[in-house]
Amino acid sequence: MKNGPSSSTRTVGHARATTMKDIARALGLSQSTVSRVLSGAPSVVPIAAETRERVLVEARRRAYRPNPLASGLRGARTRLLGAIMGEILGPFAAGAMDAITAEANALGYNTVLGNAHGQADEAMAIRTVLETRHCDAILLIGDTRDQPRLLEDLRNTALPLVALWQGVALDGISTVNVDNRLGATCVLEHLGGLGHRQVGFVGIANRQGDINQRKLAYRAFMRKIGEEVRDGFIEEVVHHPAGGAEAAHRMLRLPERPTAIFCASDVLAIGALHAAQNLGLRVPGDVSIVGFDDISFAAYTVPALTTIHMPMAEMVRLAVQEALRPDVGDAVKNFSLLPALVIRQSSGRVPAQRRAPAAHRSIGSSRPGLSR
Repeated sequence: MKNGPSSSTRTVGHARATTMKDIARALGLSQSTVSRVLSGAPSVVPIAAETRERVLVEARRRAYRPNPLASGLRGARTRLLGAIMGEILGPFAAGAMDAITAEANALGYNTVLGNAHGQADEAMAIRTVLETRHCDAILLIGDTRDQPRLLEDLRNTALPLVALWQGVALDGISTVNVDNRLGATCVLEHLGGLGHRQVGFVGIANRQGDINQRKLAYRAFMRKIGEEVRDGFIEEVVHHPAGGAEAAHRMLRLPERPTAIFCASDVLAIGALHAAQNLGLRVPGDVSIVGFDDISFAAYTVPALTTIHMPMAEMVRLAVQEALRPDVGDAVKNFSLLPALVIRQSSGRVPAQRRAPAAHRSIGSSRPGLSR
């Protein structure tokens, strides 16, 4: 006689997942009946309310979880939402994924994350992985206009697709953006109202979308106040606090340094604050520093960072709901949400010794009414 389990018993390192067949056998029902109840699929033959309740109770008791891949192979919705993210590190990316996961979960979906790393071949491979997992829709996160092969590949997919934080509309792809130019103009007008005319800009290298819109707003502001952009007053660096610190360090060591620095993201602004402190400069007494995004850390820097609030939760909610709408169809939609100025302690009046004559300080009267 053989010792151990019989040949009809499967032993694995963990408990075997409950299947529809297990529930059907326990209740004495057909597997097709159980399948129709648990999948919510329409049924030609009505299912009695009592039978439906028995199936649901047994499924809860056994902690039944549907197999998304098997559902995809049957053509049913898998309740998986795919996300391709160009930049997976940093507080903004983390906040975005938290918001996407929360919104997806509220709608009964799980999320699958792919990181494109800014490389077209890898991004296309990630998209293929997401499709093989049978996602019901895909979100494209962050500026990807430098990856035309990825965008073209996604346009040709059969899955609903919505892109977030592209900065501009994309051909053939629905987008959800914030009004970057309005937000940048708002924080720059805030600086102008404090008397700042010598303003530097720290951007992110190789960004064609949202960051470029903020840079265009900076140049427009400088033209509006009648100031040329001085040599060394525009820096474009890697998106990391170290990049912001290096850029600000160079600017603040110029023979005539800017009285304020507009950083295209809070991540860069945090680095700029660090550089000012290392150079023995007071913020905002000697130089004002402002950012964009209003990440969670922005309120806890020293001093707390003046910035532009990104309505992340609202943008994610709109993108997820649009991607998962049953009647999403082929219509391309482009949404632009309003930003808001958040004034904290890192911005102040221009230092007295650097103030322009009163006749030249008549800006800021037309500041956008975006504050909170």
